Amino acid sequence: MNTKVSSQIIDRLNKLKQTIEKHRRLYHTLDAPQISDEAYDSLLKELERIEIKYPELITIDSPSQRVGGDPIKEFKKVKHAHQQWSFDDVFDLAELKKWEEKVLNFMDKVGIDGETLEYCCELKIDGLKIILTYRDGVFIQAATRGNGEVGEDVTHNVRTIKSVPLSLLKPVNCIVVGEAWMSVSDLERINTARSIDGQPVYANTRNLAAGSLRQLDPKMTASRKLDSFIYDIEEITVPKGDHVTLTQSEELGLLKDLGFKTNPYAKVCKNVNEVHAFYEEWTKKRHDLDYQLDGIVIKVNSRKIQHALGYTGKSPRWGVAYKFPAEQVTTVLEDIIFQVGRTGVITPVAVLKPVLVAGSTVSRATLHNEDEIRRLGLRLGDTVIIQKAGDVIPDIVSVVRELRTPEMKPFVWPTHISACGGDGSIVRVTGESAWKCVSPDSFDQQKRKFYYFVSKHCFDMDGLGPKILDMLLENNLITSFDDIFTLEKGDLLALPRFAEKSADNVIQAIEKAKRVTLPRLIASLSIPQVGQETAYDVARHFGAQATCVEALDLIAQASIQEFESIYGVGTVVAQSIYSWFRDTDNKKLLKNLLKHITLVQEEIRINKKFEGKTFVFTGTLPTLEREVAQDMVRKNGGDVSNSVSKKTSYVVAGAEAGSKLEKAQEFGVTILDESSFLALFF
Repeated sequence: MNTKVSSQIIDRLNKLKQTIEKHRRLYHTLDAPQISDEAYDSLLKELERIEIKYPELITIDSPSQRVGGDPIKEFKKVKHAHQQWSFDDVFDLAELKKWEEKVLNFMDKVGIDGETLEYCCELKIDGLKIILTYRDGVFIQAATRGNGEVGEDVTHNVRTIKSVPLSLLKPVNCIVVGEAWMSVSDLERINTARSIDGQPVYANTRNLAAGSLRQLDPKMTASRKLDSFIYDIEEITVPKGDHVTLTQSEELGLLKDLGFKTNPYAKVCKNVNEVHAFYEEWTKKRHDLDYQLDGIVIKVNSRKIQHALGYTGKSPRWGVAYKFPAEQVTTVLEDIIFQVGRTGVITPVAVLKPVLVAGSTVSRATLHNEDEIRRLGLRLGDTVIIQKAGDVIPDIVSVVRELRTPEMKPFVWPTHISACGGDGSIVRVTGESAWKCVSPDSFDQQKRKFYYFVSKHCFDMDGLGPKILDMLLENNLITSFDDIFTLEKGDLLALPRFAEKSADNVIQAIEKAKRVTLPRLIASLSIPQVGQETAYDVARHFGAQATCVEALDLIAQASIQEFESIYGVGTVVAQSIYSWFRDTDNKKLLKNLLKHITLVQEEIRINKKFEGKTFVFTGTLPTLEREVAQDMVRKNGGDVSNSVSKKTSYVVAGAEAGSKLEKAQEFGVTILDESSFLALFF
C-alpha cells in the first residue's frame, strides 16, 4: 500500500463505501430511499475521486466497480457446482391436484411423518436465471443457467445490477439463485429510443434482459438498468450459532437478511385450494406490476420434505410451475409433414406461416396424431389459432372456419411415408392413436435412436454429434449401440474431414462414457414409452436393496405386475418394458453392451442413511466428479459443507487435498479416500 495514503483518507473511503452501500440497499433492494439520486451520485463521485488518486485502495466489492473495465472478447463457460433444474408445468387446477397427489403418494412411500405439508408460493418472474457465488460475503461470480450443468460467466455484467449486493451483510460463503429481469417501463423507454432511430424494437422484457446480460460491454448492460430477485440458496456456510432455515419461506427471509432483493409477494398456502386462489389473484393482477410474470412457482415449504422427495431425471418433485394462460394468435396452415421418432412412432407437424407468439417467431406446431387432425378438421390453407405455453412448440387450438374457401379439401392421412424405410408402409398401433413404421430399421429411426443413445441424458458422449453418427451409420461402421465402443481411431480417420485431434476427442468421449449409471443405461435403450424419468423410477425401484448390476438382473426377470407396482408406471409402459427385456435381439444387444461398459452406482434410493452426518470434500477424486459425490450424500439424507469443524462427520480427500485435510487431522475427523467413501453406500 502507498505509504502516502493517510489514515484519514482510508477512514473516509471506508465510510463512503459503507454509506453508499447502505443507500443502494435502501433504494434498490428495500424500495425505501432516504436521500436523493443527486446526493447518492455525489457520494459515489467522491469515492471515485479517491480511488483514482489511490488505485491501490480499490477492492472488488467497491461500489465504483459496478461498471468498469474494457469489454470482454467472449464469455467463458462455468461448470455449476449444483445441477440447475427446471420445474415441470401445470396449467389448471386439475393438473395441480394431480401433482399434489404424486407428492402425497411419494411421501407415503418414503415414510415421511411429523411434517406439515404446506406450500410456499412465489411469483414466476419472466426473466433470466442467474447463479451467484459469494466468498466471505464478497460477490465473486455470476453465471447463466445454460444447459443446467454448464453456463456462461456473466460476472462483469451482473456487477452492473444495483440490486445485486457486491458484499453481503454477513461474511458467509454461499451460492444463490435468482432471476435477472427488466422492467416494463425500461423496455418502453428503450423501444421508444430505438423507434426514433429507426431500429427494430424488442419483443418483450425477457428477450431484452437475456440480450443485455450477454453484452460483451458491461457499460451497455448498465445502460439497460436490469434488476433482480433472489429466491433460492443452493449452498451456504452458516456461522456458528446462526439460525438454519427449515422451510422455503424462512430461506427467503434469510436471503433478505443477507442483503439480497427478494420478491415481496411470496405466500405460504396450507393446501392447493389456497394455492389456486393465489394463482387466480395474480392472473388478474399480473399486469399491475412493472415486471412481467408467466405464472407462479409452488414449492413444498418444508426443506425436510423437499429433501426426501428429491428429483426425477429432469425436475424437482417438490415444486411445480403453475403457468398463466398461454398467449394465442392466428396464422395460416401451409403444410403437414411427418417426423419418424426413435421408436418408429410417426408425429405429424404443422408447417405454419411464420408468426410472432409469446415473444418469439414460430413456423411449426405439433399436431400430436391422426385423431388430433380429425378433431380439428384441418385443411391445408386453413387459418388456425395457435397457442404457445412457455418455451415449448405451439399447439393448434382451433380453426377459423369462416375464412375457408371452397377449394380447401380435408387432409387425408397417408398410407406410406418414405422416411420409414422399406416400402414406407405404416400401421396404426392397436388400441392407440399412434401410427408406426412397419419396418423397424428405417434409417431415420435408427439415426434418432443413436442420437438419443449418445445424448447427455444417456451415455453423454460429448463430441459424438448427429453429423458424425450419420457418417458412421452411412459407412456401416456402426449398426448397433455396442459397435460404438469398438471404434478405433483409424476408423474415424478414414472418414471425411476427420483429423488426428477430432478423432482423439471422439475416442476419449467414448472411453469416458464406458462408466454409466443404471438409470442412464435404461434410458439409452429406446424402450418404447420409456424416457429419462421412467428410467430413473424403474432403476430406483429395483435398486432400493441391490447393487446396480443386481438391479438390472431383477429388471430383466420382473413380471408385468411388478413393473405396474412402480409409482408412475402404468399398464402400457409396464408391458413395453416387460416385452423389451424378453425380446431375443434386445437380450443380445444388452449382453454385448455389458461387455464394454461398467455400471456405476448412482444413489437411487431415497433414505435417511446419512441423516445428521456432514461431509466435506477436498482435492480431486480418482474417478468421481465432486458434484456427483456430493449428490450421493444428499440423496441419502446427509449434508455437504465447505468448511471443516469438530462437528464434521467425514472428510473425503483426493489428490492435492489442501488445508481442509490438515484441519480434519487436527480435529480428529474421520478421513476417507474414494474407495472408502463408496464403501459407505453398499
